[in-house]
Amino acid sequence: MFSTPEPVARSKSERTRERIRAAALESFRTRGYDETTIRSIAAEAGVSVGTTNYHFGSKNALVQELYLEVQQAHRSAAAPLLATTDDLVERLSIVYTTGLDQLTPYHAHAPEFLSAAVSPRSPINPLAEESAPAFAIVEGLFRDAVDGAADALPDEFRTALPHALALGHLLLALFWVYDSSPGQARSRRLVERGLKLLRFVVPLIRVPLFRGPLRELLDLVAEVRT
Repeated sequence: MFSTPEPVARSKSERTRERIRAAALESFRTRGYDETTIRSIAAEAGVSVGTTNYHFGSKNALVQELYLEVQQAHRSAAAPLLATTDDLVERLSIVYTTGLDQLTPYHAHAPEFLSAAVSPRSPINPLAEESAPAFAIVEGLFRDAVDGAADALPDEFRTALPHALALGHLLLALFWVYDSSPGQARSRRLVERGLKLLRFVVPLIRVPLFRGPLRELLDLVAEVRT
C-alpha cells in the first residue's frame, strides 16, 4: 500500500565533494599531515586543485572533516555499549576507551597533527572555534554517559561534569600522542586509574564539606573552554 521513498540522488557537486573528502581522509591516515597536500588530494580524487579549493578552502578545512569523521565513529562505537550498563564509571570508561580506539589508526602520524594544532591561533586546535562541532560530539557522549547512569548526580554537577570530562579526553589524547608503549597501553592504564579515583570521589559530591570545593573545581575547568 505504501511505497518506500526513493533515495534522493546526490548532485554532481556533492559527489565530487565526497570524493575529495574521502581522498583526504585516506591520505591523512596513510601519509599523515605533513605529506598530505591539496595537490596530492586533488590527484587522488581525480579533480583539479581549483575544484578542491572550491569545495574545501584549505587543507585545515579537511582536517576538520577528519575530526568529525573520528568523533562520529566514536559515537557509533560508544552508543551500543552505553546501552549495556547504567554504572556511571563503566559508562565513562566506555566513552574514553572507544575514543582511544578511534584514534589508534592515526598514532604513527599523530605528532604531525599535534605540531600543526598546538598554536592557540591554529584553526585545527581542538579548542578552536572551527573544531567546535567535533568537540560537541565528544561532550555529548559524556553527557549521555552521565545522564544515563543509575547513580544520578545533583543537577549542578550533572550539568558541568560532561564538559570537564570532554576536556579530560583531550588531555588523554595529548598523553596518547607521546605514548610509545605497545598498543598505547599506558594511556589505557591511565584511564583505568583515573576512573578508579573518580569512583571514590563521586560519593563525596553529596557531602557538604566537599561539595563546594568540587563545584569550584568544575568551574575552574570550565574556564579552559571560555
